[in-house]
Amino acid sequence: MLDDLVLFIDGEAIVLDKPAGLPVDPPRDGSPSIAGRADELRFTFQREPTPVHRLDRDTSGCLLLARNPKAHARFQQAFEQGRVTKRYLAVLDGVPDAESGEIDLPLAKVSSVEDGWRMVGDPRGKAARTNWRLLRTIDGRALVALFPETGRTHQIRVHMAEGLGCPVAGDPVYGRGEGLMLLHAAGLVVPRDNKPAIDVTAPWPQSFVAAGFDEG
Repeated sequence: MLDDLVLFIDGEAIVLDKPAGLPVDPPRDGSPSIAGRADELRFTFQREPTPVHRLDRDTSGCLLLARNPKAHARFQQAFEQGRVTKRYLAVLDGVPDAESGEIDLPLAKVSSVEDGWRMVGDPRGKAARTNWRLLRTIDGRALVALFPETGRTHQIRVHMAEGLGCPVAGDPVYGRGEGLMLLHAAGLVVPRDNKPAIDVTAPWPQSFVAAGFDEG
């Protein structure tokens, strides 16, 4: 049940620890999604909460939902104005050459009949920036903390693969696609004008532990 995944709840917001493999929006094949199961998150409200932002199907961690339209508009504005702080964790196939850095690589969407669509680095694309910091390495893989300043589709995944040369482990599009994709939305801070900020940290994912990267 989705209510078992709630990390934060008040009168205007819910933050879920979204499981990897569960999409936010209803997919074309009609399989389950967060939006399709939002009735499980009504609690005492008549209205279903609605997702404010998106995480990829195979990304786990903090997902913000608004419990009314006014809150949704305020939260969406905070995202658009760059006032929301997002922290991700990723296990990478490979080890970066530096301890930290910023990737400034605009992104554009390309598609073909044979391969479908994907995002690529393109100087004519939309601005995209990600700060990163190396946390530790094990057997040719790296655990990194990521702080995206923008929120483009597949931004972190493309920035790791093209900008850093070390794709996210398990990425089926931009990496080798072996095993689960190890990308986790670990923290979310959303400022609010008349209330304390929403400040949430998601639990350490078991998929990272299985890959040899435990918390600490």
